[in-house]
Amino acid sequence: MKKDLNIKIHEITRVEGHGNIVIDVKKGKIKELKLEIIESPRFFEAMLRGRRYDEAQHIMSRICGICAVSHTSASLKAIESAMDIKISKQAELLRKLAFYGETLQSHILHLFFLVLPDLAGVGSIVPLLTSHPDMARTGLELKRLANDICATVGGRHIHPISLFPGGVVHTPKPQELKRLREALEGSFEGLEMMLAFLNDHPFPEFSLKREYISLKDRGEYGLYNGNPVSSDSYAFKPESYTRKIKEYVVSHSAAKHAKTEGTFMVGALARVNNSYRQLSPRAKAAAKKAKLTVPSYNPFLNNMAQLIECYHSTEESISLIEKLLLMGPKPEPVKKPKAWGRGFGVVEAPRGTLYHEYKIDKDGLIEKAVCIIPTAQNLRSIEDDLRALVPGLLGRPKAEIARAVETLVRAYDPCISCSTHIMDVEFA
Repeated sequence: MKKDLNIKIHEITRVEGHGNIVIDVKKGKIKELKLEIIESPRFFEAMLRGRRYDEAQHIMSRICGICAVSHTSASLKAIESAMDIKISKQAELLRKLAFYGETLQSHILHLFFLVLPDLAGVGSIVPLLTSHPDMARTGLELKRLANDICATVGGRHIHPISLFPGGVVHTPKPQELKRLREALEGSFEGLEMMLAFLNDHPFPEFSLKREYISLKDRGEYGLYNGNPVSSDSYAFKPESYTRKIKEYVVSHSAAKHAKTEGTFMVGALARVNNSYRQLSPRAKAAAKKAKLTVPSYNPFLNNMAQLIECYHSTEESISLIEKLLLMGPKPEPVKKPKAWGRGFGVVEAPRGTLYHEYKIDKDGLIEKAVCIIPTAQNLRSIEDDLRALVPGLLGRPKAEIARAVETLVRAYDPCISCSTHIMDVEFA
């Protein structure tokens, strides 16, 4: 086993952003390990101060080009909570459909274009265009379908413009919804292709017990609705999230870390662990084919959980479309504010639980905004995983150690667009 190790990886690819990981190994022991998030913070919370309440969702969607619907949804929930706005059943169904579309497009992007090269042992998607053309083509087709869902409901593929405080200002035509339903029904074949590939290319064996936090709802799998629950057998209301989720500053990072009483993880694996019974039938069948047992403490299996959620989101999207068609979608006026004050919005973004909190004054202007981003909640968990993973790798070649470290971080699907940035790996 190597007692000292010095490896540097500059500008790692296939993650959204860059920063540094510094691991100092001396005499076979880790002397120092830290994620240095080096990109400048983006002050979206400050941007909202003094802005009208009905501008907030458009501004906050710009936090991320991938999680735009998630930020829009959390923002709208916070606004409507603060101003006592109740939306219609049709508006809720349309918002959920857009939300499932985003979950699909984010997971498909990550699995087919960022994770697949790791499992195939190549450095990017480019070699797979020749060696696995069917996989690459399927990924593009599924991604396009997911984008079309967002465009049909939200008015465009990213940064939706139709989701508005009090409702949805654009109503898709029945023929548009029918086309989406037909395409979704035919998309399971592509998901089966990815499931077979993942089963043929198993994830690394690694396990580290931790707490998992995600939304849970009595009536459905917790993505759009629900209250936060913990695998440590407690739950809390969105308005009390700061009593449980404690953000704190670390000297080596421009992004805050978060903890409860200790380390916790959010994201697809947390959701599947906490709400497995509420998955759709096809999603449960996929989990059985994958031999995924819950609870699982292997962070690499976050990617398998993402695929299982693709089955769920597809099946639920079909169900939502059928409900909308049965209702007969029609234009509706948006509901008007009845009050003002403090409001809380929480949803499960693709990468985990997302919190928005606003304080709105009697003139409809935002006095204060607070957001807690999923990747920031996972940074401490990633560091803990690296501390546990690296000692078992020290006897391997340098290139193999670097690949393992990169693959672990990519398994979390970190997102720079939400002001969270990773990585240049450096063993000093």
